[in-house]
Amino acid sequence: MLPSEARDALRLHQEDPVPTQDLQDLSLATDQEQPPLPLPPQPQAASKGIMLIDITARFTAAASTLVPGELVKDGYFTLFESVGALEIMDPKMDSGCVPAEELEDGDQQITRALLPGEVLGIIDQLLCLEMAWHLGYPLSQTLLTCIYMTGILIPQPRGLYEADYLRRNLAEGTQRSPAHAVLRAYCIALIKTCGEVITTLKNELFYEEEDACTNTYHLSLLKDTSREDVRNVLREAHTAMTGVMNGWAADVCQALASRLFFREAFLTAIDLAELRIRPDALKEPWLQMASAIREIRESHNLGTAVPAAFNTKMQGILASTMPPRPMVQPSFDEAIGHWSHLCLDGAEAVDILRYEDPQSLLSFVLTFQAKKPQPLVYIRTLVQSFIFAENIMLGEHSIREILDDDLAVVVLPASVILDPANDEVEAVHDPRHALAKRMEEFRIRCFSSYLEIFRTLCQNRSRSRRMLCHVLQEWEQIQIDAEETDSFVQTAINEMPGKRTLAGSSPADSPLPLSSWAFLYKLRLMEWVVQLGFELEIYQPDELAGMYWYLSHLSKRRVTHCERIRSFTLNSLADLRQQTGGRALPADQEEAMTKSLSFLQTMLLDASVTWELSDALSSLYAALGRTGLLKVPTRPLSTDELRYELRMKPFASVGLPALPPFETFQREAQQASVPVVTILEYADKALGAAKKGCELLTRFNEKEAFSSHHHQRWLSRTKNMHKSAIFAGLAVASIKNALHAEAGRGKIGSNGANFDSGSIPLKLAVEVPRPDKCYHEWWIIPKVAPAKQPA
Repeated sequence: MLPSEARDALRLHQEDPVPTQDLQDLSLATDQEQPPLPLPPQPQAASKGIMLIDITARFTAAASTLVPGELVKDGYFTLFESVGALEIMDPKMDSGCVPAEELEDGDQQITRALLPGEVLGIIDQLLCLEMAWHLGYPLSQTLLTCIYMTGILIPQPRGLYEADYLRRNLAEGTQRSPAHAVLRAYCIALIKTCGEVITTLKNELFYEEEDACTNTYHLSLLKDTSREDVRNVLREAHTAMTGVMNGWAADVCQALASRLFFREAFLTAIDLAELRIRPDALKEPWLQMASAIREIRESHNLGTAVPAAFNTKMQGILASTMPPRPMVQPSFDEAIGHWSHLCLDGAEAVDILRYEDPQSLLSFVLTFQAKKPQPLVYIRTLVQSFIFAENIMLGEHSIREILDDDLAVVVLPASVILDPANDEVEAVHDPRHALAKRMEEFRIRCFSSYLEIFRTLCQNRSRSRRMLCHVLQEWEQIQIDAEETDSFVQTAINEMPGKRTLAGSSPADSPLPLSSWAFLYKLRLMEWVVQLGFELEIYQPDELAGMYWYLSHLSKRRVTHCERIRSFTLNSLADLRQQTGGRALPADQEEAMTKSLSFLQTMLLDASVTWELSDALSSLYAALGRTGLLKVPTRPLSTDELRYELRMKPFASVGLPALPPFETFQREAQQASVPVVTILEYADKALGAAKKGCELLTRFNEKEAFSSHHHQRWLSRTKNMHKSAIFAGLAVASIKNALHAEAGRGKIGSNGANFDSGSIPLKLAVEVPRPDKCYHEWWIIPKVAPAKQPA
């Protein structure tokens, strides 16, 4: 407790507080070591009964007896005042409470001379902290724990000349050493890069609570400084380092130069990414960054760690209400691994600008986002900006061009419906005018949902699946609108001179191209939702039989739908050849028809492989359940029907294809009335068809597979699917051999018909691996091996 006179002084001080502006002026004057300001004139009392006493000296003397961190509480404080005062200068509750000795140590550390190896060590630790920020941790727990970074940003610099943690020393005429010049340049470039990355993130769709923390704590991150000015600072630092190269070790100078080069290349990559032109030029800085990362890895041992350069107490001077949190720093090897992936992913991402057709674009995004590990959030938002920024697709294409290309490839090759000449018809009564108007309305209606597919696939895998469920509902409505548009389009075409009709005349034979296009996308969305469920381990092992059966149900429907589209495309081709009187088609029509038929062939084969492989795995898991090799956990608070409703909730509102009843689902998943050996033989046959389909797909070239500029990624996933089919065949063979062995002993019939849910245990052990341990994360192949005999 304070002496009584100090307590009285505190009460008087509370009744007549010093204005805030006066306190700020006094603090500023103290910092600048100016003479104290004269005391303000004493106020004149309105009553002669009031006696004024100057308590300044007594208050100062009483306050000087306190040490930093000491808690003072007056007995007359109210509860409200006490709660408000508890956090002040309490080290456990006041994030800004820093002992005086730590403040002095920080000031000494930031101004002390640095050796080149220490600068190298600080930069390498900043690289680790920067990667932690890219992985989603806030700046307060990563980069802003560095006293040099916060020294540049706080107080906020008014220009690049003030962006220096040694600004006070420089104001006194002190010269900046080459070591400090290199560290300052690196920190400035790092701050600018972080600001640019945050701008890119905020311009696209991402989820801050899952992907990245963009909180800057009201720091500007040098947003008013141009990138060229930052590059000049980097060059000046390189020049300063070159001037003292004789006094520094050559390998250390080379190591520091590679780190400065890395920062300059990162800024160049950000610059060029905004242009979205010339993919070769955009790729170059990413490759330079990858090369610099390799040099950084090799020269890391030359650095010297400087633990005093990083302090979580720096969080106390940020504009944040959060208490101090521990610093997050991955190991150097882990961080460099992430940096290598980021650079290579950035180099691959720019290939998306090499536009060939919409289906290749969609395949590019699908395979790119499925990479393991998945590209970091900055690269994913970069891909979004490449696809659709400033209302321009891929930097140079219009929205209508991409959508019409997609319609032409899938359902309307060389069709009058997409003829640009329709837009030039001004006669209101001409059916081509009405056709152009109605098609433009349809494009406007569906393009946002069409683009949302690409945006959704660019999210993290969990968020992608969740958003695909919402996109699916939008495409349900688009299909309804497409059916209405199809009816209008058919009428308009029949009214055209020459009756350039679509193949088919009756409503039952009508191709319905727009609704067929929407339905195909809807089927693919439903399959992706189920397949991502396997990748994200949403389904329990005993549920895999049912979910793989539902996947086969969807892919079978896609096969029949693709066959229908293909038949109408062939009819359209025959009609065009008939109209030319046997002469060759124009080159553009011939190319459009060939491209569409090639796509439908690839889509048909892909759907067939998915159908056969999912059907085989459903049978395999059903056999594992029937033999008792796959244990079903006890679930006292759940039923099979409730779990079915939960798993099928994303598809419950879809009208077509209709959701199968629970009884049908359970019957097909368990196959209780079919002998186990028959189930395994059916699975073996389906796997044989899936392997043949995969072999055919792997022979497709880049053009046939619609995998332009990402064929290796597509081919790798196809080969992994083929490997999954092969190893599923080995699992089926193991179970069949075990059953035949038991049949040879006379314990079960030759066809396994009298086998009752594992009443005769097979000498096998089954392990259901995690998706990341499988060849393909969508195909969970159980490992079946002989059971270990007890010792």
